Amino acid sequence: MRLDFIRGLYERSGPYASVYVDTDRSSEGAANVVQRRWAQLRDRLAEEGAPASALEPIGELMLDPVWAAPGRAVFAREGEVVLTEALAHRPRRQTARWSPLPHVVPLLAQRGEHVPHIEVLADRAGGEVVVVADGRRRELTVEVAEGPLQKTGAGGWSQGNFEREVEETWRRNAVAVAEVVEKEAHGIGAEVVVLAGDPKARSLVTDYLAKDVVRRLTVAEHGSRAPGADLDHFRREVEGACRAWTDRRCEELLNTYAAGNAVTGLTETARALRDRRVGAVLMHDDPSSTATMWIGPEPTQLSTDPTELTAWGVERPVRERADAALARAVAATDAELWFVPRIESPDGIGALLRF
Repeated sequence: MRLDFIRGLYERSGPYASVYVDTDRSSEGAANVVQRRWAQLRDRLAEEGAPASALEPIGELMLDPVWAAPGRAVFAREGEVVLTEALAHRPRRQTARWSPLPHVVPLLAQRGEHVPHIEVLADRAGGEVVVVADGRRRELTVEVAEGPLQKTGAGGWSQGNFEREVEETWRRNAVAVAEVVEKEAHGIGAEVVVLAGDPKARSLVTDYLAKDVVRRLTVAEHGSRAPGADLDHFRREVEGACRAWTDRRCEELLNTYAAGNAVTGLTETARALRDRRVGAVLMHDDPSSTATMWIGPEPTQLSTDPTELTAWGVERPVRERADAALARAVAATDAELWFVPRIESPDGIGALLRF
């Protein structure tokens, strides 16, 4: 995943309060439970030295029912919440840290890869196109051709012309849907396009899509534009297509890593990040990891050996979590971070190199 969305965290100096809290309010009295959880985390942060000016904005956020979600991640410094994001599920661990860098890796691991994709429900009158990228959804309705949509089968001398007119209406709508899908897919760099709806419309839309879009296409068995249609099965097919793409991508990265042009381990990965040679950091997702390294004020100042940083001109290297330091360096160097199920590395870290 690309880490553009957290880059703003590093534009402000720390230290940071990083909070992961279970905020599920689905049961009666849950709001009070959330407040008790936050009170415990607040006390922990205060013990670590977090000032009230950093804690009060988080407390205000916890009180606001607009932010209700199964879980929430919050990153704050003195006087402001810099970033907060709802979690689709409760956090794996309730966490509170006051540290030089924001503790973002639990958010990244639980958030998962947001695959840019297109969802299409097509019928012979047009289509609904949903564009999903950068955590946002845009919904587009495509209906351009006016004309008869149903063949009557009534017979008569004009029946052939009427049926050709119907088929031309279908074709023109399919072309219009395909053009929108193609434009949006290229615009967001969609990795997955999921097409559902009327079988005839699906076939026509597919015929008019560019070959590079067809290569990313999954045809779903469920889904309809009909009013009140149950789209749960369609959504699960979309999720499955995106998950399958992520699994394939992880496997490709691991194969590339095994083939070479890569570095292994925390020490060598840190050096490659300092040189801005890293295309992607591969990290085994281990919530129990307590590995640390040394950092300086700049994102690419990181090392497992503080004397290396001193030689680079860092006056006072600071010890920090290794995953937090890596995330900052990845975000600053336009690299990617991928959580992988396994990796041949003694500390669960490796990197693919640009050069």
